[in-house]
Amino acid sequence: MEKKIRKRQIDCVIYDCDGVLFDSLDANNRLYSRIALAMGREPLTEGELQYCHTHTVYESLRYMFREDEELEKRAVEFLKREIDFKDFIVYLKMEPNLLETLTRLKEKGIKRAISTNRTTSMPHIMERYGLSPYFEMVVTALDVANPKPHPESVEKIMQAFKLDRDHVLFIGDSEVDRDTALAAGVNFIAYKSDGLEADTVIDDHLALLDFLSNGQQRPRE
Repeated sequence: MEKKIRKRQIDCVIYDCDGVLFDSLDANNRLYSRIALAMGREPLTEGELQYCHTHTVYESLRYMFREDEELEKRAVEFLKREIDFKDFIVYLKMEPNLLETLTRLKEKGIKRAISTNRTTSMPHIMERYGLSPYFEMVVTALDVANPKPHPESVEKIMQAFKLDRDHVLFIGDSEVDRDTALAAGVNFIAYKSDGLEADTVIDDHLALLDFLSNGQQRPRE
């Protein structure tokens, strides 16, 4: 559901990673399917894939092996011993017009940050895709005691930049992201997720610039 809101000052835009900066469904499917196969279980269901797509790796393994605690422990050990996340980030697909949008946000004096439930893979993603110059701060699940949907990651960013929560936008694509923004009391934009309740829904990163200028969604082409 899209809500029409007034134009307001925005000092920082916080992005989720998976599904917003990148189309990462294929990468995540490859990762968790490899673990599932190694543990001798059936391929991921669609529901399991969607869960793993938005939660931390350890939350995902707990969910995948929720009926067998011993198998979960074996999966965690397999992850630590055999999995190199760099093998999977090559399957990420950067969303169109992302870098142009981030550049123009900087030109407007708007801070750019990432709040993600990824862990050790995030530095490799930043390096491989050259994203470090485009973000002033990155908060992963390793940087907080409570990952999303707890608001700690967003609050950490707001505290670092001394931001008023009314002047912060969070862009996400899942219920986890929406709940994070709600818990933190910041504005929420849904990216390619028409079914999520949000201040607006955008289908392209450049649409954010129109939203910031007009307080409303960029017209669909």
